[in-house]
Amino acid sequence: MVAELPVIVIGAGPQGLAAAAHLLERGLEPLVLERGEIAGAAVAEWGHVRLFSAWDELVDSASRRRLEATGHPIPSSGYPKASAWVRDYLHPLAAALGDRVRTRHEVTGITRLGRDKVIDSGRAEQPFAVRVVDAEGNEQRLLARAVLDASGTWSTPGPAGSDGLPAMGEITAAARVDYRIPADVSELAGRHVAVVGAGHSAVHTVLRLAELADRAPGTRVTWLLRRGSATAALGGGEADALPHRAALGVRAGRAIERGAVEVVTGFRVTEIRDGREGIEILADDGRAVGPVDRLFALTGFRPDLSILTELRVAIDPSLDSVAALAAEIDPNVHSCGTVAATGVAELAQPEPDFFVIGAKSYGRAPTFLALTGYEQVRSVVAHLAGDHAAAARNELVLPATGVCGGSGSFDDAGGCCAAPATPQQVTIASRP
Repeated sequence: MVAELPVIVIGAGPQGLAAAAHLLERGLEPLVLERGEIAGAAVAEWGHVRLFSAWDELVDSASRRRLEATGHPIPSSGYPKASAWVRDYLHPLAAALGDRVRTRHEVTGITRLGRDKVIDSGRAEQPFAVRVVDAEGNEQRLLARAVLDASGTWSTPGPAGSDGLPAMGEITAAARVDYRIPADVSELAGRHVAVVGAGHSAVHTVLRLAELADRAPGTRVTWLLRRGSATAALGGGEADALPHRAALGVRAGRAIERGAVEVVTGFRVTEIRDGREGIEILADDGRAVGPVDRLFALTGFRPDLSILTELRVAIDPSLDSVAALAAEIDPNVHSCGTVAATGVAELAQPEPDFFVIGAKSYGRAPTFLALTGYEQVRSVVAHLAGDHAAAARNELVLPATGVCGGSGSFDDAGGCCAAPATPQQVTIASRP
């Protein structure tokens, strides 16, 4: 019977593991499929980054109860690096969930058993069929009563090109273009480095490079902004209600003032030319920067929707988010301090019992919050368990200015809340 099948959760990040914990509390059996080598694999890739979200803002309620039942202590104070979040929370939580979490299992497609997306007849009565490639490269078909897609956006960073496509020549120049916050910039001493992007990941990278320029003469840092000024990228500065986030913009402003960083505004990358001396970066207005030894393109992330092609899903055409969320999360309107809680009512899809949750539900919007994702999970699981009153209830409690966390949200729009725990170590994290 379909009701006896597990609920398959795609992704063993913060929201995926939280979903499993909530499902077990509700008497439903989860099966978490993670394509990475370990639970929290995406978070581990930015382990060098320190979140400004405190520990109590990074732990899901049902997950906390499960860990407490095993006697595992959860840090109660401080601002962890992502590596500590993985070590002290995500890995113990995955261990507490046991063999319900399967790593090195990549989902390649989801459908209804015996039904492509065109077929109406008997569709809702059929279980989901999830196509998976396991650790040995074998293809499997797993059946599920429901599917929660918490696979995130980390694997698909935005390009340097300003029109959403890779700039002309960007793929050819791939050896000189990075799409992640660097853990170590020492090898770039004495070189010309450019950063494109206006979010916290870009600001952090600029700061690390500016510090390198201070101690390594000859290092040049050029910050390319699509916008007409650096004001938005620098945030609220000392007026920011979150002091650790404020430190990020304040320090970036000081780096610009002392000449450690050259800012080029209104620069919309259209072409990258790879040459013997480095790459030349061209804007759509004809301006050029270069030669550059390395370009950090930190322009946000986007969801991979390819596994959903045989499901009936409603995706917003602008944000690639769950359609019903779009008006609430549009980065043209909202920051992470103004985004409302979302639950099963907004996340419901035309395909019954299929849900996109976590960072992926926000598509390209950079306003995702860890606590918002945990509230999504709680509401959706309550719905699957038949507790519709709990599913409709809003239990999200945020600090006054919002709190960001989660795995892999380093976005360009500058709306997400993440910053270093201390002004002396300026690193950022958000979303997953």
